[in-house]
Amino acid sequence: MQPATAKWYDRRDSVYIEFCLEDSRDVQVNFNKSKLDFSCVSGTDDIKHQNTVELFGEIDPKESKHRRTDRSVLCCLRKVEPGKSWPRLTKDKTKCNWLSVDFNNWKDWEDDSDEDLSSFDKFSEMMNSMGGDDLPDLDGADDVHDSADSDDEKMPDLE
Repeated sequence: MQPATAKWYDRRDSVYIEFCLEDSRDVQVNFNKSKLDFSCVSGTDDIKHQNTVELFGEIDPKESKHRRTDRSVLCCLRKVEPGKSWPRLTKDKTKCNWLSVDFNNWKDWEDDSDEDLSSFDKFSEMMNSMGGDDLPDLDGADDVHDSADSDDEKMPDLE
């Protein structure tokens, strides 16, 4: 058994953890109010992974969800106290060598009064409506394909 590599980020009402594993199977995710247990088998070598995380704050196990894709397992942990930031994922300050901050999704939401408070509901709706194992891009990057700054535009003559 070895821990799975993971990255995490904080939002106003939820904390997200992505376990970065390709071709995972036998995925088990158990949410407790102060702990997360994760295990699976991955890769062609059938490597067994297990992570137990004593969480910084409390979560609502019934409202927390996970979704497996071909490349990872994304967990959405619903905070018991929305609006309270988590400076770290773990209860203890000790550094976990398998865990890192997901800077691509990190957002300093404490200063952002305009953030949509229903992001968890959107995530839940997306998870419930999805078929198969495809997880759409959560930051709306799908809209980029229709933008006017496409590479195939004709350049103006600079004479």
